[in-house]
This record gives sequence, structure tokens and C-alpha cells, in this order.
Amino acid sequence: MSQILRPFKVLGIQQIAIGGTSKNRLRKLWVDMLGLEVTGTFRSERENVDEDICAMGVGAFKVEVDLMEPVDIEKKPAVHGTPLNHVGLWIDDLPKAVQWLTDNGVRFAPGGIRKGAAGFDICFLHPKGNDEFPISGEGVLIEMVQAPAAVVDAFAKLANAPS
Repeated sequence: MSQILRPFKVLGIQQIAIGGTSKNRLRKLWVDMLGLEVTGTFRSERENVDEDICAMGVGAFKVEVDLMEPVDIEKKPAVHGTPLNHVGLWIDDLPKAVQWLTDNGVRFAPGGIRKGAAGFDICFLHPKGNDEFPISGEGVLIEMVQAPAAVVDAFAKLANAPS
């Protein structure tokens, strides 16, 4: 299989998002039992989400674990409907990635590039393809997150470190 040349890199996992009907129950495991630190909160009526932003790891290699419950359990999106709601990937050049992936048949969820809960530019790959854009997350929502310069640099140093 030949190597595809793309104008961006997926650097690493930026986040995982876990949905449930109660952030308190999710916090019991992730914060109280596993020791993750709550670093922030985010609430959006439009996205039907109330979340605690937690963290594990440090520096450029810190991974966010978002504990999410719906603002209104009867409305969509149903952030609690799939326990592993989505995976977030650090991207070195988000606009180039979106353009290239779109040109190559990848379907994105509505909303385009916008500020996410942690303040980074984000967009989502749709979990289901369609006729126009047949490539998708195949049931998994994938968040693409613009990596800040410090993260891009840290991953570049790691990639160039002697083994």
C-alpha cells in the first residue's frame, strides 16, 4: 500500500469524552477513584452538554477526559447516548486538514471550525458517511483539535529523539 501524502499530521490523543446521565457518578470514578484533576467546566445549551473537563498527564502530553451529561435529557445531541462519546485528536494544521479531508470524501458534522470547550479551534468528523462524503468515523464521532505551538513542538521533538 502506498503512502498518502497529506498536508497535516495527527500528533496524538487530545481528549476522550465520556457521556452519562450524571456527571456526579462519572466524577466518582474518574476524579475520586482514579485521581484525575477537574481543570474546568463547559456548558452549552446549543450542544446540549454540561461537562467537567478533567486532565491526566502533564505539559504537551496532557490528555483531557471530558465527563459529560446532557443539559436536557430529552434533546439532541444525546451526549449520554453513547458512553464513549468521542475521541479528540491533536492536529498540527486544522484548516489544511479539514480542506484536504473534505476534498478526499470525508464527511464533517455541521458547525465547521469553531472554538471548543477548552478554548482550542475544533471541528468534528461525522460518525456516518453519505453519498457525497462516504468516509466517516463509522459510528464514532471524532473531534479534530488545533494543537497549540507548544504541543506541535513537543511532538516534533519526540519524533526526532534518538531511540
